[in-house]
Amino acid sequence: MATAAPILHMISPLPHVSPFDVNMAVDAGYGHLMPYSNVTLDQVRDLTQDMMFSRAPEAAPRTGLFIGGKDAGLALDMADAARAALFPPFEISIFADPAGAFTTAAAMVALAEQEAGTPGLAGMRVQVYGATGVVGGIAAVLAAKAGAQVVLVGHRDIASVATKADDFHERFGVALSAVAARTDAEKHALVEEADLILAAGRAGVEILSPAHLASARELKVAADVNAVPPAGIAGIGPHDKGVALPHGVGIGALAIGNLKYRVQHALLRRLHETDTALFIGLDEAFALARQMAAALQIAG
Repeated sequence: MATAAPILHMISPLPHVSPFDVNMAVDAGYGHLMPYSNVTLDQVRDLTQDMMFSRAPEAAPRTGLFIGGKDAGLALDMADAARAALFPPFEISIFADPAGAFTTAAAMVALAEQEAGTPGLAGMRVQVYGATGVVGGIAAVLAAKAGAQVVLVGHRDIASVATKADDFHERFGVALSAVAARTDAEKHALVEEADLILAAGRAGVEILSPAHLASARELKVAADVNAVPPAGIAGIGPHDKGVALPHGVGIGALAIGNLKYRVQHALLRRLHETDTALFIGLDEAFALARQMAAALQIAG
């Protein structure tokens, strides 16, 4: 029923749905959307079935469920709960992107692959700083899925990143190592063994200094999603894409953000226009980010 109006239900476990996602949805064409805040996992099934049973089966795919929040694991659990509630012919469409992490991490890793000049990251040594955050953790998963040897770096202790590594191994089947880098000396020793560095730390916090980068003699690519000065990785400007560092090249937050925006917009448009039920999650976001990164490179 292509004439059925697209509706987007936006759920979040937080006190509010992200204004960023609301704006993105409206700009993607949605004229009908409804936010739900403080949603718990055990409420998702009933909410989903209210969404699906209130429309004709032909309109079900044009009923969208967007899952936000700031917890990747919880968002995936919510997506699983929603999918488990579906059955033919009342299958609605679902898109999970908590805190924009799936589309941001997808853009970050896709651009890093591109600058590294390799299809995938097989055998590359990847270090992820800010790995306990939602973007850093998901970027680590994508890099591992692409074949990299991934290390989650903790700036206080190893316990938090080790827990994250265990959780992601169980959830995604990826092998991640964990290490603590609390001191300058530990960071110097660590970056000496990096082919690729992904930084997703707190806004306005420098994680790696110029001196650290001077030690990273094997570095091919460093990417930083922090757009608030100072940069998370010293010497990377927000618009940089392939700009030379002491070793390797850098990718800045706004270069990543440009691709992230395009990916999220395109996925929301896909959800808005579909006549068949869709599920959009991490893998779908990464596949599109790779495709769009390649297209942008060709376009120059």
